[in-house]
Amino acid sequence: MIRVLGLNGSPRNYGNTYKLLKVALEMAEELGAEVKLINLYELNIRDCIGCLADEQRACRYPCVIDDDMRIVYDEVLRSDGIIFATPMYWYSPSAAMKRVIDRLTALENMIVIEGKSWLEGKVAGIIAVGNDSGEIQLASLMYATLNTMGFIIPPFALAFFNREGDVLDDEATLIEAANVGRAVTLMAGLVKGFNDSWFDPKIKEWLHRVKIKVRNEAEKAMKKVKPERLKLIMKLLR
Repeated sequence: MIRVLGLNGSPRNYGNTYKLLKVALEMAEELGAEVKLINLYELNIRDCIGCLADEQRACRYPCVIDDDMRIVYDEVLRSDGIIFATPMYWYSPSAAMKRVIDRLTALENMIVIEGKSWLEGKVAGIIAVGNDSGEIQLASLMYATLNTMGFIIPPFALAFFNREGDVLDDEATLIEAANVGRAVTLMAGLVKGFNDSWFDPKIKEWLHRVKIKVRNEAEKAMKKVKPERLKLIMKLLR
């Protein structure tokens, strides 16, 4: 069974962000996934206090902050795919969504504790909604953050709506949202059961050999190419 979790980062559990997330989850369910939707503004989730800045190993699961993020942690851990849906607040995710992403560091930082991020291999999709431009900047920020945490982001796992009006009247955007649910579900099915690690922190011996090889090749190329480059640069300076 594939489990897909939808996180609604909008304070309006009836608005366009919610509607697109619901469409995505309906498609995931259509494909056989077990789905769940959480409205983040209904939970009491406090700001990250940055434990790892004082002691990196202090940032771990369970987080030292005892609040409703425990609910999100448990649902994220049992899910194969997570769809992050948020309105755009000044080209960024909402405060509730940003708090959740910051607090997910407790799962990502398990790589320091156990050698593997607890988010590694989970699949992410993104839905961004606003009345103005900025959705690509928001999505790019979230893509980079979530992928660095260990999430897999499949093709077409992004839908956005940046106009006024009811998104349910925009068929093209609804199709994109449905495909977010489809992409997340299909990718989760492909990687489920993959037991190897995508990120290996224990590659120092291999890296030492490769570093020597790369340095030798770069120095050889420099001896061949740099004199010609310097000649060209000196001509430009005359």
